[in-house]
Amino acid sequence: MTSLPPEQDANTDSPTTAVGRLPSKSTHGVTPGTARQRTIAAPTIVRGKGLLFGVDAEIEFAPAPPGSGIAFERIDLAPPVLLPALIDHAVSRPRRSTLRVGDASIDTVEHCLSALVGLGIDNVLLRMRGPELPCGDGSALPFLEPLRSVGTVEQDAPRHVHRITEPIVLEEEDSMIAALPSDEPGMRVSYELDYSSVSRHIGRQNCSFDLAHDDYASQIAPARTFSLRAEAEALWAAGMCRHLTPRDALVVGDDGPMENAFRFADECVRHKVLDVIGDLALSGVSIQGKIVAQRSGHDLNRRLARRIRQQVEAAARLRLVESGRVLDARAIARIMPHRYPMLLIDRVVEIEGNRRAVGIKNVSINEPFFPGHYPGTPIMPGVLIVEAMGQLGGLLLSQTLEHTGKVAVLLSLDKVKLRKAVTPGDQLVMEAETLRASARSAAVRCRAWVQGKLAAEAQIRFMMIDPEFE
Repeated sequence: MTSLPPEQDANTDSPTTAVGRLPSKSTHGVTPGTARQRTIAAPTIVRGKGLLFGVDAEIEFAPAPPGSGIAFERIDLAPPVLLPALIDHAVSRPRRSTLRVGDASIDTVEHCLSALVGLGIDNVLLRMRGPELPCGDGSALPFLEPLRSVGTVEQDAPRHVHRITEPIVLEEEDSMIAALPSDEPGMRVSYELDYSSVSRHIGRQNCSFDLAHDDYASQIAPARTFSLRAEAEALWAAGMCRHLTPRDALVVGDDGPMENAFRFADECVRHKVLDVIGDLALSGVSIQGKIVAQRSGHDLNRRLARRIRQQVEAAARLRLVESGRVLDARAIARIMPHRYPMLLIDRVVEIEGNRRAVGIKNVSINEPFFPGHYPGTPIMPGVLIVEAMGQLGGLLLSQTLEHTGKVAVLLSLDKVKLRKAVTPGDQLVMEAETLRASARSAAVRCRAWVQGKLAAEAQIRFMMIDPEFE
């Protein structure tokens, strides 16, 4: 693997691609602190072969504006495809973390993401040629060293940190990973690795690393990915890693590392910490909390990243509810054709153009449907939950200029799921996102939560009609 300056300076403005602009990094559910966001001071390029498939790859790191986060761009495809480094775009692949948007994918992103987190880099665009990141020696050093050589710069925006507020514990057979609240700044990762039943040279190892106080560059970045000899032979038989020899990769046999040596006595567990840091970067936020793991791999790490992301979004919805009114009931009534008892939105707390809206429905025992619907055990009818989500979707579509003055009439429902009973005293927090919209029809994705738990979801199609044809 080699790294070198790019042939020309990268444009530090928000880059565009055939699939849109570099997405804004969400700050929902996170708290601004005294630290500032950072990006790299200048572009740099890394070249080499991918870890598993040995395909030549090139990656150019380019500065990115505040709030944009980390994103990859497959510039070897026509048209280029942007792949934000977020858990929403992660797919399950053995022994690695992979991002995919449509038919475009990038394999083995975890070592690079770990290096970016270790260096405190919040915003960067990674322009890729090839389907897999260069592997180098299987550690984070091939990315960390060129990034350190160009340096980082502070940006005119506060860094946003998500503080773990409620414990998250995930278990799978004999593996476990948890995110726990902590008053200490930054993220501490504690990992227990147990290979004592399969390799005496690895055995049982423990590592605790504090991103806020310890030195990532010397303690974690040099730790290489490893495999047992039997695992390496299985990969070879499957056509993977055929460009590597034991000198290039850390393969542990019956007599220890084959044609190689450990960089640390506990190098294997240090690499597991490296992986956890990289995989949790897919949550899209800087994390304040304690991560505890036992025998956790990429799949379980990503599941935790997804749960952290859900916690971030739940905190964002709560703050929106408490932030005040964007549209109150009177304003909603001026837009919507519905009236009591069929107007099922009490308040709209956020509208992002014609892309997204968040609304509130306060469920009271005085609702007219409760006396006749399970009166002994009052439950809000599922069809009315869907109706409330549909009303929010119709209100969102009314923000589109070409739909102004038109009425959104429900055309079809798809992927409807009712996941939680809604009862008197509950508050439905609903979100509608536009999937597509034209002058005659539109589709939205809607979800509803109660106390941070998903209660219902659906994809709703509308036909847009003029009021005189109602």
